[in-house]
Amino acid sequence: MTKQELYQLLEDKRQLFFDTADAIWADPELSLSEHHAAARYEALLAQLGFTVEHGVAGMETAFSGSFGSGRPVIGILGEYDALAGLSQQAGALEPRPVTDNGCNGCGHGCGHHLLGVGSLAAAWAVKEYLAATGSSGTVIYYGCPGEEGGAGKAFMARDGLFYQLDAALTWHPGTANEVFTGTNNTSMQVEYAFHGIAAHAAGNPHQGRSALDAVELMNLGVQFLREHIPNTDCLHYAITNTGGISPNVVQSQATVLYMVRSDTVPHNKSLLARVDDIAQGAALMTGTHFTRRFIDGTADLLPNETLERVLYDNMEAAPLPEYTQEERDFAAALDATCPQDEELPGMGAKYDPEIKKQAAQLSNNGKASLNDFLLPYFHSDKQSPGSTDVGDVSWQTPTAQISVVTWPAHSPGHSWQNVSGGTSGVAHKGMLYAAKALAGAAADLFTQPELLEKAKAEFQQAAAKGYTCPIEPDAVPVPVEEML
Repeated sequence: MTKQELYQLLEDKRQLFFDTADAIWADPELSLSEHHAAARYEALLAQLGFTVEHGVAGMETAFSGSFGSGRPVIGILGEYDALAGLSQQAGALEPRPVTDNGCNGCGHGCGHHLLGVGSLAAAWAVKEYLAATGSSGTVIYYGCPGEEGGAGKAFMARDGLFYQLDAALTWHPGTANEVFTGTNNTSMQVEYAFHGIAAHAAGNPHQGRSALDAVELMNLGVQFLREHIPNTDCLHYAITNTGGISPNVVQSQATVLYMVRSDTVPHNKSLLARVDDIAQGAALMTGTHFTRRFIDGTADLLPNETLERVLYDNMEAAPLPEYTQEERDFAAALDATCPQDEELPGMGAKYDPEIKKQAAQLSNNGKASLNDFLLPYFHSDKQSPGSTDVGDVSWQTPTAQISVVTWPAHSPGHSWQNVSGGTSGVAHKGMLYAAKALAGAAADLFTQPELLEKAKAEFQQAAAKGYTCPIEPDAVPVPVEEML
């Protein structure tokens, strides 16, 4: 089967995948509560001829669909969770929340409705390729819940799920067509719930023990800690419970959620231990006590240049989307509502002078409203401050991913603009382009064993010190809706 035939398979079934993505967009669900999406995926996988496993790694909304036998075993990763507070009407050019979407105002501001379905489309095309060619090999689609505060892949990695793979591929919706490269910070989230004694703030304050005071003192302690940590480290917090709204009551309950980031998991664990000590100190100072709940954690990403190049070759081979004038007009109108910083698209433009020059030319110096081109290949080990649970996969098998245009050029991450444009022609065509590139890359890995051997050799060197799971041994997945 040629690449052109592979692409045509996806074109012939495009409406099924567009409709599925739109249905998940219209029924958004928060991390680790994606019951409708998971059920829809599992039913579709079974319909398409995959063997489905439900409840992977003990998570109700995690699953897998596999086809084939023998090696190599290629995994394709999908996500489908939404974000709180990003409900939005499709196609609107201003914020218009949809209050009756069944998700208390959540929406697909990170495009995971596209990510999950695009990856599924790629896995289906690979299945058809294996069936048509009779090639030895297995493709596994992983339904990975809870990327947005849940770290589903990290819980799956704690169970060693990805060691069985020869390689893993994925993608992410974005504003530029490029290979995703470099590494990122690790992340750990811990909830500290302080417990004190209620009392009348004027009548008998001496009998009260303020949990809210403990939270404030903890935050003050962490503020001083910030001066004494490396510049790669970050400390974020949100007070999720202030104990009430009555100022004349000594608040007996208060809760703060911390996100701690560092360059590696061992460093992050050391930093988190210091935050734990500050919580203990705040409790001692206020005569309160606290309960600690580990929420989630993610590892740093190991880039794999071999797989990146395979993906890039297939981004070049697959035809770029062709947009109608109506699609371009909508993208331009939506882009006009975004911050116009004129930053050049792509990771390479930040670090490579030649790529910066090409990106400027292609994007009209960052003024284009739609980046309808493929950026030059760029590989890096630069560290970004964000975090992703794809990192945990990359410590167990060679892993690579791409970014594909689904939104206007200046659309911010996690924005109402992303949700508004999530069912547009630009979004649909970007998703299908990603599926073609992923499927083509998987086909190359099945037919060119030397590519996998090279990717594995690179992986073994990068991962020589071994995977340190960021998830604590007794931690259980916590749905985001429990935190609201």
